[in-house]
Amino acid sequence: MTSQRTRERLIQRLYEEGLSNPHVLEAIRRTPRHLFVDEALSHRAYEDTALPIGHNQTISQPYMVARMTELLLAAGPLDKVMEIGTGSGYQTAILAQLVERVFSVERIQGLQDRAKERLSELNLRNVVFRWGDGWEGWSALAPYNGIIVTAAAAEVPQALLDQLAPEGRLVIPVGGGEVQQLMLIIREENGFSHHVLDAVRFVPLLSGPLA
Repeated sequence: MTSQRTRERLIQRLYEEGLSNPHVLEAIRRTPRHLFVDEALSHRAYEDTALPIGHNQTISQPYMVARMTELLLAAGPLDKVMEIGTGSGYQTAILAQLVERVFSVERIQGLQDRAKERLSELNLRNVVFRWGDGWEGWSALAPYNGIIVTAAAAEVPQALLDQLAPEGRLVIPVGGGEVQQLMLIIREENGFSHHVLDAVRFVPLLSGPLA
């Protein structure tokens, strides 16, 4: 179920669906997704599907992880990225292999504690975690060259725009309904450019930390 052949089938499927950044695909190939899901679901870890991780949250489908990561890195390497929604830690692990530093914010402490253990097992040491409200970001360590949000916000949080560095890229699902729009927002000299991309389905971005 976790064989290299199974992983290669997933990578081939992502490539056929139009994902082409070799660094992103290699990070997904290397990362043992079965470690980020409950043991009872590990046989489905390399399917291209979202899976439940408890607390009414999910681990995103590999296609969406790859798509959002490609968008984030499309203008070149980044040295400082904030992730809103640590969740299982899978997206965090992909980012940690591709950018210099990751700052990950999660409102559910139990989820983040498990994610920390998984990243430690994989010897990914360039991630700093914060338990807090994703709507607020992490202003003390701003600005960030990239921000990736793994839950759907009803509107783009102003705090995240404020914490984006010049020429920084924000990848975020936006919308309050069952289907949202994936957006790429770039901070430019005279404001922000907004690019509406794919229709997506994410759990909502909620405010207020939970133990």
